[in-house]
Amino acid sequence: MESAWLVFVALAVGLVAGASIASVVVIAARTGSRAAAVAARAVPSGVEAVLDVLDAPAVLVDPSNVVVRTSASAARSGLVEAAAHGHGVVVDPQIAMIASDVRSSGEPVHRELVLGRPGRGDGTRHLRVHAALVGARYVLVVGEDRTETVRLDEVRRDFVANVSHELKTPIGAVSLLAEAIETAADDPQQVRKFASRLAKEGGRLATLTQDIIELSRVQGAEPLAQSELVEVDAVIAHAIDQNRVVADAKGIVIASGGTKGLAVFGHEVTLVTAVHNLIANAVQYSPEHSRVGVGVTQRGETVEIAVTDQGPGISEEEQARIFERFFRSDPARSRNTGGSGLGLAIVKHAIQNHGGEVRVWSQAGRGSTFMIRLPLAKGGRKRKELVRSGEAAGER
Repeated sequence: MESAWLVFVALAVGLVAGASIASVVVIAARTGSRAAAVAARAVPSGVEAVLDVLDAPAVLVDPSNVVVRTSASAARSGLVEAAAHGHGVVVDPQIAMIASDVRSSGEPVHRELVLGRPGRGDGTRHLRVHAALVGARYVLVVGEDRTETVRLDEVRRDFVANVSHELKTPIGAVSLLAEAIETAADDPQQVRKFASRLAKEGGRLATLTQDIIELSRVQGAEPLAQSELVEVDAVIAHAIDQNRVVADAKGIVIASGGTKGLAVFGHEVTLVTAVHNLIANAVQYSPEHSRVGVGVTQRGETVEIAVTDQGPGISEEEQARIFERFFRSDPARSRNTGGSGLGLAIVKHAIQNHGGEVRVWSQAGRGSTFMIRLPLAKGGRKRKELVRSGEAAGER
């Protein structure tokens, strides 16, 4: 990547300025407007054309570290403070230091930097910075923004660490229980007890494995790729049916209602999984002989699916993290009930792939409401019925 930047910039500017160049990012300290104007007039011809076609944030600085030219993205990246006539000031002294090092050695410099963004709420920027001389006076600095790459690497590392941690408990339990069964071979009652616990831990492993596969699938899915018209009523019915046995065992009533006949575009199986996970959570955290409500509403061009429980609720602090992988508001209880900590993360990614969002309203001790919001497919039901009528006619 570094060589690609160097070759591109060196060829483009070297043709007109006889200069060697490299890639990198931002620079400068402001001097008087007169000095800046003189520097601007002395910029080698052809440099402006190169900066105009660069997508990356790039800056050309003079011997005083005054920014005399920038690419369009330099100011947008927050690395250069925009000023009149295309000039700017450096927001981080590391950039000016890199420019000074290039002048001292005469050699290109390549460094990894973490730069703050003063006055902004989006944290730091991770940049791979390349800098080189342009002629005898100027330094070109070009930055390759690696913020998203670094973030994804951190997410992957955290995910692997979390999966490893989550797998340790059931795998360790399975090993211990297998040994216990072998030791208690002459005691049928103990064997049955250990076998029951072994089956439970095996179920936890199966659930965790399936949730990891499902999360990987929805995270890697293209938004609305190969979508079809999906009836919301069918999604709700299937999701409720999947939770009926567990709900009945706790004496929980799952009641559904709201607007009928709505449709959205997407994947029916994925949407059923998302709604199922919300209902499963509601049943899991609701007390026995309580009620879980599932309601559907059309609000403008949006379909809203709300799942409400009468459980312990979620604190305001935890609501901000509830959709994170492996986050549990009550870790001990989740493990006892076999929760993987991935259900809500799957919901979030599945709904985002459908162009929607999921929200939560909750108050400790008062229950919770999770709401899925999806774009409405106008006239969806009529078109679906026409398709079915056509298929039936074809069969006849």
